[in-house]
Amino acid sequence: MLITTTATKFLKRKNTINLNGRILDLSQPVVMGIINVTPDSFFDGGKYKTEKKVVKRAEEILEQGGTVIDIGAVSTQPGLEGISTKEEIYRLLPAVKAVKKAFPDAFISIDTYRSWVALKVIEDCGPCMVNDVSGGNFDVHMFETIGKLGVPYILMHMQGTPLKMQENPEYEDIIRDISLFFTDRVKQLTKAGVKDVIIDPGFGFGKTLRHNYELLNRLDSFKVFQLPLMVGVSRKSMIYKLLTTNPEEALNGTSVVNTLALMGGADILRVHDVREAVEAVRILNMIRSTSK
Repeated sequence: MLITTTATKFLKRKNTINLNGRILDLSQPVVMGIINVTPDSFFDGGKYKTEKKVVKRAEEILEQGGTVIDIGAVSTQPGLEGISTKEEIYRLLPAVKAVKKAFPDAFISIDTYRSWVALKVIEDCGPCMVNDVSGGNFDVHMFETIGKLGVPYILMHMQGTPLKMQENPEYEDIIRDISLFFTDRVKQLTKAGVKDVIIDPGFGFGKTLRHNYELLNRLDSFKVFQLPLMVGVSRKSMIYKLLTTNPEEALNGTSVVNTLALMGGADILRVHDVREAVEAVRILNMIRSTSK
């Protein structure tokens, strides 16, 4: 049973993440900018085909106020088959190396659900956060690997697999079901020696449009875990389908949903549009400062 929202205000949430001795301060929300080195991502697929373009995008993220750079090489949009481990490494490794070389002090996250990919990239490029959309479901060695690597881990909830996750997803109670998932996985991660965990309820991953908005409306329920909370809604179908537009026209809706997520307790916004998300954070910080 979940602790009530009223009770959660007495709990002190973890607001720092340790990446190899470097501290990511989450006492105020931060923005994670996305770099997809894929040809088939739903919004920016094919935009960052060369190392030069990847580095330029990383520079843009940092200049616009982004704190974390998330680099992924596998598209997880609904209905797509995955790619081989070899292909993922071929795409991901050069991109991470290039960004690390250009911006050695930047916080880097790698978006992968394969433990071997995480191990290879981190051994070759240095410590990175690992953003696993499967929450450990796709690779039984992931938690053990993260524990040995000693890096932060983003635990996301997904129902099903990207290929079929939007084929009639069902929940008895979406908050309760996701919370039970988090409870179980956080215990496993702790047992594996993982010290820094960020939770992500996985908007759009095995959720209907109504599920996504119920999740947004009750987002503060996850404060009970006392862990940093990441939200990724950027230009997703929960926005553009509701507004009968498309990903290219979903920036305004994304900004609205990001703001609601911040009000619900999000510590990290994972976005394509960094400047707009940073502005939302600044406005919320100002509002909060007036109530002190």
